[in-house]
Amino acid sequence: MPPSSPAYRYGSHLSYGAIAADEGRTGRASRARENEARQGDYTEDKDLGRCGGTYIPPSKLAQMMGDVKDKASVAYQRMAWEALRKSINGLMNKVSASNVEDIARELIAENLVRGRGLFARSCMKSQMASPALTHVFAGLVAVINSRFPALGGLLLTRIILQFRRVFKRNDKPVLLSLTKLLAHLVNQRVAHEVIALELLMLLLETPTDDSVEVAVGFLKECGAYLLGISPKCFQMVFDRLRAVLHEGEIDKRVQFMIEDVFALRKSNFQGHPAIMREVDLVVEGDQETHQISLLDKDLDPESGLDIFSEDPDYLENEKKYEAIKSSILGKQEKNGSEPNDPDDGEDEEEEEDPSQGIQDVTETDLVNLRRTIYLTIMSSVGFEEAGHKLLKMEMEPGQEKEVCIMLLECCCQERTYQRYYGLLGQRLCMINQTFQQQFGECFLGQYAAIHRLETNKLRNVARFFAHLLATDALPWTSLGYISLSEEATTSSSRIFIKILFQELADHLGLLKLKARLDDEQMRGSVAGIFPRDNPKSTRFAINFLTSIGLGGLTDGLREFLKSLESHCSSESSSSSSSESESDEDEVSRKRRKT
Repeated sequence: MPPSSPAYRYGSHLSYGAIAADEGRTGRASRARENEARQGDYTEDKDLGRCGGTYIPPSKLAQMMGDVKDKASVAYQRMAWEALRKSINGLMNKVSASNVEDIARELIAENLVRGRGLFARSCMKSQMASPALTHVFAGLVAVINSRFPALGGLLLTRIILQFRRVFKRNDKPVLLSLTKLLAHLVNQRVAHEVIALELLMLLLETPTDDSVEVAVGFLKECGAYLLGISPKCFQMVFDRLRAVLHEGEIDKRVQFMIEDVFALRKSNFQGHPAIMREVDLVVEGDQETHQISLLDKDLDPESGLDIFSEDPDYLENEKKYEAIKSSILGKQEKNGSEPNDPDDGEDEEEEEDPSQGIQDVTETDLVNLRRTIYLTIMSSVGFEEAGHKLLKMEMEPGQEKEVCIMLLECCCQERTYQRYYGLLGQRLCMINQTFQQQFGECFLGQYAAIHRLETNKLRNVARFFAHLLATDALPWTSLGYISLSEEATTSSSRIFIKILFQELADHLGLLKLKARLDDEQMRGSVAGIFPRDNPKSTRFAINFLTSIGLGGLTDGLREFLKSLESHCSSESSSSSSSESESDEDEVSRKRRKT
């Protein structure tokens, strides 16, 4: 079972001295136990040398193990230990984002209870050699930890003890690698978020260039998870970073790193997800989270597990692990199964059941479709050829939207707007009504997310939709999505509206555009562009359209605003006259009384 830690109290003081003193005691105790184990196990062996240090080819090692008749002897156990070590190291060297599940099954097939020390050491060494694959190693550890919590607890204990030693030596490269692994273990819920907060407060307690750089790197890796799980404590960390930034005692380079992580937090750590999809392998609730603190003084790295030691109950323990392995992986099919076995018949019926189809959840078909659409658009000589090829493609119902999206993406990536894309979109809308509906949905989606586009992309999108509206390929009712007021618009949406209407005026002319917008059938669709519900919004629309050179479109709004102002002035004058008449009547009454 994993080690436990005392309850965490927010505001508990972490000090460098406590960490250093605890590391010294733990390090001396672990080295003493390791020396005792080595002194007892360094025995000579004819074939393996001292402790199996001599390299033996796998084929020769398997032959040697087969020649041993007594499977419980020390010689056989030593050879099995050597084979286990090589197997674990080989599997850890082969792990990648595409084969995490397969490697996890192969590791479980080995005796991880006996080789848990080998697994922890190999995982730390492999991660140190390949920091770019840290999220992959963390995903593998999460899968193993869900089945063998003791392995995850041992690995986390060794990481903490290694962190203490490295923190004392101020070895920044190793510290960056260790904290990155710890951050991904927190994301995978192998380690509790308390240790992440303790680590950050320790690094920022006495800030230096190196400690702040390590803290910023740690935040980039697990900031998205901490922001969702503990926002108040996360805010405390950023308050401390802000104080460090205002003090100005650190290097300019590190100050820029702090500003970078503040910008990353403002975007909710976009581009730095807590868990990537390919390594999100453990169902929530199945993971065993270890609550180990940086202040725990009774952490035992169990260094003796890395060295061979004789097991008097070797055969019995091997049988126990076989039972555990079978319960996890399931019994493998035997080659010589009986033909009349009813279980085999059930399996064949399940395989032949046509209702159980194979579902592709990797979206490979969608990716291939988008690639084909992109190549068709970019490789065609003219828009007629591209339209003909796209309409001839075999697409399932609903996949027309992918054509519209890819056409917009291709249009956005150009440095300047190319009329080719507008003509292609016009042709598709004119031939198939489905494309017209899909482009209408794309117009709504692009306008809602227009603040995410760069100015160049925004300009291309606006000119593309202006072409579709001017040629009546897109219904003008799409303009109903636009609301021209100070509260409902942003700087990006105002630029989009400006370019859209200027392009419409260039295509149609100002008089024809005004006649189209003043049409009675268009009043409901352009009510947001020419607002009449609020005088403030009306003035904003008039000023905006006048500033972009389209003041001729605001004649109706100006007349409405004048009539509204005259109506308000007449009401105020009538109310003042009635008040004066009432005052005169009151004076006349007083005179009669006197």
